[in-house]
Amino acid sequence: MAKVLTLFVLRILMILLLTGWVSLWIIKPTTLWIQSWRQAEDTIKHTFIGYYGLNFAVFSFPPIALSIIGLIYLSLLSHHHHPARGGRKRALSVSRPAVINSVIGIVSCFEILALVLFMLFLAWTFYSRVSNDLKKLMPVKTMNLDLWQLKYFRVATRFGLLAEACLALLLFPVLRGLSMFRLLNIQFAATVKYHVWLGTGLIFFAFVHGGSTLFIWTITHHIEEEIWQWQRTGRVYVAGVISLVTGLVMWITSLPQIRRKKFEVFYYTHHLYVIFLVSFLFHAGDRHFYWILPGIFLFGLDKTLRIVQSRFESCILSARLFSCKAIELVLPKDPRLNYAPSSFIFVNIPSVSRFQWHPFSITSSSSVDKHTMSVMMKCEGQWTNSVYNKVEEAGISDNKISNITIRVEGPYGPASVDFLRYDNLFLVAGGIGITPFLSILQELACEHRLKSPKRVQLVFVVRSFQDINMLIPISSILINPINNLDLKIKVFVTQEKRHANGTTTLQEFLAQSQVLSIHLGTTNKGYSRFPILGPESFRWMAILVLTTMFMFVSLLIGLSHFFKPTEHRNHSPSMKLAASGAIKTAKEKVPSWIPDVVIIVSYVIAITTGGLAATILHWRRQHGETPRMSKEAVKPQEKNLTKRIQIDHIEEDGIHIGERPKFEEILSAFEKNLRGWSSMGVLVCGPETMKEAVASMCYQRSQCFGVESSGRSRMQMNLNFHSLNFNL
Repeated sequence: MAKVLTLFVLRILMILLLTGWVSLWIIKPTTLWIQSWRQAEDTIKHTFIGYYGLNFAVFSFPPIALSIIGLIYLSLLSHHHHPARGGRKRALSVSRPAVINSVIGIVSCFEILALVLFMLFLAWTFYSRVSNDLKKLMPVKTMNLDLWQLKYFRVATRFGLLAEACLALLLFPVLRGLSMFRLLNIQFAATVKYHVWLGTGLIFFAFVHGGSTLFIWTITHHIEEEIWQWQRTGRVYVAGVISLVTGLVMWITSLPQIRRKKFEVFYYTHHLYVIFLVSFLFHAGDRHFYWILPGIFLFGLDKTLRIVQSRFESCILSARLFSCKAIELVLPKDPRLNYAPSSFIFVNIPSVSRFQWHPFSITSSSSVDKHTMSVMMKCEGQWTNSVYNKVEEAGISDNKISNITIRVEGPYGPASVDFLRYDNLFLVAGGIGITPFLSILQELACEHRLKSPKRVQLVFVVRSFQDINMLIPISSILINPINNLDLKIKVFVTQEKRHANGTTTLQEFLAQSQVLSIHLGTTNKGYSRFPILGPESFRWMAILVLTTMFMFVSLLIGLSHFFKPTEHRNHSPSMKLAASGAIKTAKEKVPSWIPDVVIIVSYVIAITTGGLAATILHWRRQHGETPRMSKEAVKPQEKNLTKRIQIDHIEEDGIHIGERPKFEEILSAFEKNLRGWSSMGVLVCGPETMKEAVASMCYQRSQCFGVESSGRSRMQMNLNFHSLNFNL
């Protein structure tokens, strides 16, 4: 009861913090707020915390505090809620597709609602600022501008505030260990598109802002003078040009046409974000920077924690090579490391490439495999082919390779086993998109689960017969049916007419399937003492965020007092008069580089300190008392691999040759035996065209926010669409 009350209180606190921070953004452009805030700054800037402490407390603290409370909430939730005890309930779906387009992808109803609200906020901000500027329109003293030029210049300036709003939210979707989207059970792979949307909006508004400003300067012949002049008002224009150029480079190289073909170009140019953010700070000034500081602070700490984890090495225990040019790697893990199905990890193999990291879905279940973790990759690129060849060489060579070193970051995934709340599951996989479903089906096979889906339909679409081999990791489930679970499998081979051996059923094909098992002998080399530990616990991450934040604030206040310019010291008498309303204080004009440098130095020292603390914690975990992994931990896999698979209960028409699935017909047949109210989770992972086809089916059957179509009165079927990604 105490935990339930604590969770409720934490939820209220998070709602209040989020509501307060959003409210600040809404009232920020109003004249009342601007005047009140100036008075507040003037009143407090000569106190110990100064205006810098006030800006941080009001603008930066709420999202950081939300992250800390969210981590504490997830820590308590993981202990309070257990899938074996949890029940299913009718839930309001937030992922139902509303827009299906080959360009923008699949957009849910709630995503459209959030997007509309954000655009209304941008319109409100722009209107408030521009209308206020046009009422008090005064000529620029340094430039002789016509009336239209002056109006255009003011409008272009306010586009910078819209870019600032996008930048304030830009980094939250790409947080991994510190992601707040897990509170909504939204995975990292789904939040990446929010980062893309915000980045596109940022570049658009920044381009209009910077391009229009440069245009006005050019036609008035002041461009060189204005760009190179170091302003005392916190507007370093050359820094703005640098920020705009680096932003354009990052945006162009992140376009799908470049990112998919030249991933290394995209990956390395994206590290220009350091130059972009520093240039933005010097261009906009420290007061504007406090609005976007929360995302930068959490991203920097999240990146540091990921670097700390990825520095520790482990080894591949064994591998399985499939004839379809796919490979499954078995890695050692701490038995105390638990992860939800559909989680993924980032993998680096130094002997293949020291700098390339690639994400892969986890195919195993931590409820089943306590000592090992498995990932499967399809060899379709240079890096994956190199891994396949290296492992194959280790298997056939007389001089056995003793170990293959690997670095792992993650796992990352949903905070809860979301799919368990459904009565039925309709799984659609295309090719290597089967990987997250391998983990889900193994999770369903756990006998200790009291509540789980009762019927599962798996539709597996492949190009060739050889690709069916990717079902072998769940062969034990196919051999021994799961108690109280009706599992049906349909396989569609689209680009072959018949198998070379004449097999036409899944039973016949899997009976003839064999894979090559390779053990690298690492269990005898001591690498099992260094299993994959995973990220720090939610509790420790909350402590790290809190400690790093206090370090940053202490340095910010201390260094600001030490390097305080003279303009900050000589206004005490006037400040008393200003506070009483006797006089109006002039706008403070100080060189912008002093508070900017203070922010940079404080940030670097605080994040470095957080990284050192994380390193100590990870080292203690690695060298602490970790249960050792026995040699038998891997041997059961070997037994399953060396024998032919015998299956009796798979339906004879399990393989459909030379045709594509008709999802509507399959779903209708799956629904025939359902009675009364029933919820169904529709999960799809594969090519975008397949996702769009399944999303269209769900869109036709139901409407946004849980409102069912009128034609579904005969059966209360609640379809809940979820799109999973096997790559990022």
